[in-house]
Amino acid sequence: MTRSVRRTRRTPRTLRAVGAGAAALMTLSACSSSGSSEADSGTAGSGSSAKLSGTVTVFAAASLQESFTTLGKRFEKEHPGTKVTFSFGGSDTLAANITGGAPADVFAAASAKTMAIVTAEQDAVGAPATFVRNQLEIATLPGNPDKVTSLKDLTKSGLKVVLCDKTVPCGSAAQTALESAGLELTPVSYEQDVKSALTKVELKEADAAVVYKTDVKAAGDKVAGVAFPESAKAVNDYPIALLKNAPNPAVAKAFIQLVQSAEGQKVLTGAGFLTP
Repeated sequence: MTRSVRRTRRTPRTLRAVGAGAAALMTLSACSSSGSSEADSGTAGSGSSAKLSGTVTVFAAASLQESFTTLGKRFEKEHPGTKVTFSFGGSDTLAANITGGAPADVFAAASAKTMAIVTAEQDAVGAPATFVRNQLEIATLPGNPDKVTSLKDLTKSGLKVVLCDKTVPCGSAAQTALESAGLELTPVSYEQDVKSALTKVELKEADAAVVYKTDVKAAGDKVAGVAFPESAKAVNDYPIALLKNAPNPAVAKAFIQLVQSAEGQKVLTGAGFLTP
C-alpha cells in the first residue's frame, strides 16, 4: 500500500520532469533550426543579389558610342558572366524599333522628345532619368581651311555642309540653333545619325557638319572643332530608361546604375558630355 502510494506520488514528478526536458529540447532544436534557416536564407539572398549573369542589350544614341563602349567593357569586367551588346544609331530609329517590338533592355536617347516616343507607348519602366547633356559644335576639315568661325559662315556660297536629319536629335538641335541666329541653311545632305554626318567630313565629302562636341572630340585630329554661341540655346538632355519587356532586367538595372554612378559620369564627362 505504501509502495503504491509512493509510486503514485512519484509519477507526477516524473512526468513533469520529462515534460520539461522534452520542452527544453524542442525549444533548443527549434532555435537551432530557425537560426540555421535564417543564416542559409541570408547567404542565399546575398549571393543571388550580388551575382549577375547573361546578356544585356542596350539601344543608345550614336553619340554615346565611345563612352558606352568603354562602360560596357568595364561592366563586364566588374560582373564576370555578363555581356553587354549595343545597338547605336539615330535615336528616332531606335525608338521606332523598340515600339515595334525589337528586344532590348535599356534605351538611352539623345533627347527627351525622342524618349517620349517610347514612354508614350508605355514601353519603359518608370520615368526616364537624364544622365548627361550634350552641346553642338561645328566640325570642319583638319586645320579649318575654309576659315569657319561662326554658324553664319556655314551659309557661304560653295561650302558643302552636312546636317543630321531634322527628325534626329542632333538635327533638331541644329535647326533650333539656326533659327535662334536667324539663319537658313541648305545642306548638301541630311544624315540619319550624328556619326554619319561626321564621317562625311572625315572622308572630305563635306567641308563642315553640325554635330555634337563629343563627336568632334572623339574624332581627334580627323576634324577641327568650332564652337558657336547659339549652341547654348540647343543643348540636348540625354535620358535613359529600363524597358518594360527587358529580357534581362536585373543586369539592365545594374548597367543603368553604372551609367549614373560617379564612375560612369567620369567616363562621360571625360568624353565631353555635360552633367545633368
